[in-house]
Amino acid sequence: MSLHAQDDPQLRADQEQRLRTVWAPPTGWFGRWTDVNNNRVGVWYTLTAFTFMLFAGVLALIMRTQLAAPGNDLVSASTFNQLFTLHGSMMMFLFAVPMFEAVAVILLPQLLGARDLPFPRLSAFGYWSFLIGGVFVAGSIFFNAAPDGGWFMYPPFTTRTDLSGLGADIWMLGLSFIEVSSVAAAVELIVGVLKTRPPGMRLNLMPLYAWYILVVAVMILFAFPPLIAGDLLFEMERLLGWPFFDAAKGGDAILWQHLFWIFGHPEVYIVFLPSIALFAMMVPTFAQRHLLGYPWIVLAAVGTAFLSFGLWVHHMFTTGLPKISLAFFSAASEAVAIPTGIQIFVFIATMWAGRVTWSTPLLYAFGSIAIFVIGGLTGVMVAIAPFDWQAHDTYFIVAHLHYVLIGGTLIPLMGGLYYYWPLITGKKLSDRIGRTAFWFQFVGANLTFFPMHFSGLMGMPRRVFTYPAELGVGGLNMASTIGSYVFAIGVLLVCVDLARSPWRQKSPRNPWNAGTLEWLAHPDDEDWGIRSVPLITSRYPIWDQKNFVRNVDEGRFFLPDAPEGRRETIITSVLDARPVQVIRLGTPSAKPMATAAALGSVFILTTYHLYWWALAGAVATLSMVLWWLWTGTAEIPENEEKSIGHGLKVPLYCSGGSSAGWWAMFITMMADATAFSGLVFGYYFFWTRHDDFPPSGPGMDGPGAFWPMAALAITLASWAMTVAARELNARGAEGAARGLLGVGALASLAAIGAGLAGPMTTGLEPSLHVYPAIVWTLVLWTVAHNGVGAIMQLYTLARSIAGRMTPRYDADVRNITVYHHFMALTAIVTYATIGLFPGAGS
Repeated sequence: MSLHAQDDPQLRADQEQRLRTVWAPPTGWFGRWTDVNNNRVGVWYTLTAFTFMLFAGVLALIMRTQLAAPGNDLVSASTFNQLFTLHGSMMMFLFAVPMFEAVAVILLPQLLGARDLPFPRLSAFGYWSFLIGGVFVAGSIFFNAAPDGGWFMYPPFTTRTDLSGLGADIWMLGLSFIEVSSVAAAVELIVGVLKTRPPGMRLNLMPLYAWYILVVAVMILFAFPPLIAGDLLFEMERLLGWPFFDAAKGGDAILWQHLFWIFGHPEVYIVFLPSIALFAMMVPTFAQRHLLGYPWIVLAAVGTAFLSFGLWVHHMFTTGLPKISLAFFSAASEAVAIPTGIQIFVFIATMWAGRVTWSTPLLYAFGSIAIFVIGGLTGVMVAIAPFDWQAHDTYFIVAHLHYVLIGGTLIPLMGGLYYYWPLITGKKLSDRIGRTAFWFQFVGANLTFFPMHFSGLMGMPRRVFTYPAELGVGGLNMASTIGSYVFAIGVLLVCVDLARSPWRQKSPRNPWNAGTLEWLAHPDDEDWGIRSVPLITSRYPIWDQKNFVRNVDEGRFFLPDAPEGRRETIITSVLDARPVQVIRLGTPSAKPMATAAALGSVFILTTYHLYWWALAGAVATLSMVLWWLWTGTAEIPENEEKSIGHGLKVPLYCSGGSSAGWWAMFITMMADATAFSGLVFGYYFFWTRHDDFPPSGPGMDGPGAFWPMAALAITLASWAMTVAARELNARGAEGAARGLLGVGALASLAAIGAGLAGPMTTGLEPSLHVYPAIVWTLVLWTVAHNGVGAIMQLYTLARSIAGRMTPRYDADVRNITVYHHFMALTAIVTYATIGLFPGAGS
């Protein structure tokens, strides 16, 4: 199709009608819940996260009311513990991270000129997992069963079932389920940024929001899995009595702190960087010029992410660390201020060089920077170990944390809400209400948290439900309580503004006169998202490319039609965004919702020790996943190629490194490997903490070298057969490939037996000491991967026999080969550690 073919109005009308039919949302109440379009899923995500934020805010108001005066008895100590634990957990796990994911799911397709992200059903699965897990955790407060050990859940108080009740299990298993949804969202966002950019949008032309989301999603892959590993150890101690954190049996509670804060401190930047990303979109718009220092701000974002993983120990300065560790982590904690400062100065310089148009979103942006800078300054203070020793676990830390999170996350999101509301609904929010709400929030935040610096320095500890009048902090606490209600009024005004929005008139298209792709959206937006996928030559194409908006609207770019009646978008190369495939996207389906419900049942039923029912839920989850994959992925198309316009034809099917599915598998396995590294870290951590590791005595004998090496050899044989099957299938030897897949599956199953034989034959008893417990954990992790590998091999064999995989259409075998690469690496590390490590084989 040529550019001039779009001069025919009838042709354009026919194309639009086909697109409208293909992308029309399902009808009926059940149909609406099964929709997987990322724009609508993102809206559900956002509303749900916002609701959890409001609920957590109510919990905070109750706490502040309790602390308004010394000796208050509004709530009991037990209830107060549940309130502050649930408040912190919800704000971090149910609001901050899910909200950034929700906003990204809405904005990215439009910012990238894509019809949708590559795995819309995965986004829907992530949302349903988040909703089910969130309701489970948040609802526990109504049954007096909420967790009460703090949002960090330090053992041994939380791992001893005689000291903590069901709430600890609800926290651990419920939030582990939510972490699954976060990793799913990270996979979707990374592949979306790397593979669904429009033709011509090289990496150095990407909108800064896309850069920030890519950086943050990669951070999730390295931050969340160690916490998942810690959760596994935590629950095995609570449910099975394996003493990972019990000092009497060789365990160490400090291991939990390491695994938690390896997640917990990058988490601060995981929620901060997406907010800075909103500024990176607002500032050029209201300065009406390109952002200055584009390469510098990208490097600053990457640098912030990198340094954030070197800070976790500054939460542990009071645990008795060596002085060299204190010095290193103190320096890293101060160094992270450098890339953060670069980003802020870039925004100021851009505003200085432009013609500023003041607006409500910009007011929120600059107000939040002011609050965040105060939090950053106190962060530099607590990065100095001697000062931290004095302020640790006082209200000074509460003040610092909330200045960073409110200034770096909550208020920026409010600004983003006022900026992007016309994009989502076609209607602007009220400037008058928005500015009034801002000042209530700005004054309220400072009045609430600034006095806490002084109450902390005067000796008020964190996490106390009351305090004596003699401490002299009653006036400061009363001021903080008044400030919390002032802040709440500001949030309430925003809710009122949102509630009034449906009755407002439509705003003009691109009301801010922005230059980036998302503002191609029209107030009467169609469900396809973008009329035609554009060719990009600038970072601000609406400003810089001649007749750009008109050409997009008239379908003069790529993929302007849907003649086959399928939802489609373009997959491009990672570096230079060359079109490599037209991908068929997932359509409305109940499978993501049903799969999330089945997986949720595993976590929830395990909480109540209903293990057989949980096992049934696991079988149901596996069945749902296999059904989903069988019917919804790696479809053989009706044609080899498809014309996308301007004389270009691209394949309808890709496999290997060119395909989105291969990248999704690789990214998922990176997260899996990071979780595994957390368990291996645990083994060597215990080795450093004990002079006699492995210990001697009954039930302590290591698994020896024979069975671990046998299990390793069998696993590597299975891996080799999978690789060989991939190559033989590509050469047309389908029979031989099928045989290798079948034998490889048997080898994977045999590796399970050999792996378990080591600790079983020597009688390792995991409840006696941490050594047998960590050995069993590594073995169980590895053999579980053998089991999943066998399922993958049998699934691929079945696909080949059914004619759904051929030498040309071989995505299934190429994707499972990626899994088996990681499975082989896991086996090498596990069996070398438990079988060859000095003393382990004795």
